[in-house]
Amino acid sequence: MIRTLWVALNVVVATVPLSLIAIGAGFLGVRGSIYDRLAHTWSRWILRVSGVRVRVVGLERLPTDAPKIIVSNHQSWYDVFALAAVVPGPYRFIAKKELARIPLFGRAWLASGHISVDRSNRQAAIRSLDEAGRLIREDNSSVVMFPEGTRSETGELLPFKKGAFMLAIHTGVDIVPVGVSGGRSVFPKGAWRVRSGEIIVRFGEPIPTARFSESTREALIARVRSDITRLMTPASNGGPADGASLTEDASKDEVALPPRETGADPQRPEHPAERWSR
Repeated sequence: MIRTLWVALNVVVATVPLSLIAIGAGFLGVRGSIYDRLAHTWSRWILRVSGVRVRVVGLERLPTDAPKIIVSNHQSWYDVFALAAVVPGPYRFIAKKELARIPLFGRAWLASGHISVDRSNRQAAIRSLDEAGRLIREDNSSVVMFPEGTRSETGELLPFKKGAFMLAIHTGVDIVPVGVSGGRSVFPKGAWRVRSGEIIVRFGEPIPTARFSESTREALIARVRSDITRLMTPASNGGPADGASLTEDASKDEVALPPRETGADPQRPEHPAERWSR
């Protein structure tokens, strides 16, 4: 309970000043990486005070010189914090419109360029996805989407909504599947208590979408779903089991984030996301 109260206090302490900075920057018409830096700072702040360590596997599969549509499973609010902490910008989350209604945070969310979707209004949802497609082409940014549309209570993948896949087909942007595990142990859906732990974010190989069309959309969905399922349960195909500690002998494509920090591997170029982990 003490941890949960401490986290709640820090959420307020972190959100107020960082949101004001984002809103002010938006009001002044500031563009650039400031919004991504604010998102990184905010999410890593919350992860640290929660006692949650994030391990990233396959970060080198995430291109930094081209837009991508990052599609992830969703089990906990901490999935959002973990992804916001490690995805190199520029990027935008596409999420339900209710987030934009949160006092102060909602205005900062919109000022930072994130996109809200009204899932109860099909035409409005289509317009939001069209806006996302325009932004991808305009500033070479990426989007992060949870195709389940809500958090899974059991950890099993829920049916996928088609928005992310229609966006990929219409823009021709590659989809990067992501499997996030460990979030349910930290803060499952419906819980009020935050527990310390480790979240593992595994990026899969980018899936080219140029050869897909609306008529083959279901095949694309099935491919992405299969990859995410595999990334969520890597122990079944020889990958590290959830909760395994990162050691000095770990694979070079793994990056440990707070609360335990590690140095960069001198044998490979530093990835932009790693600069934020130190």
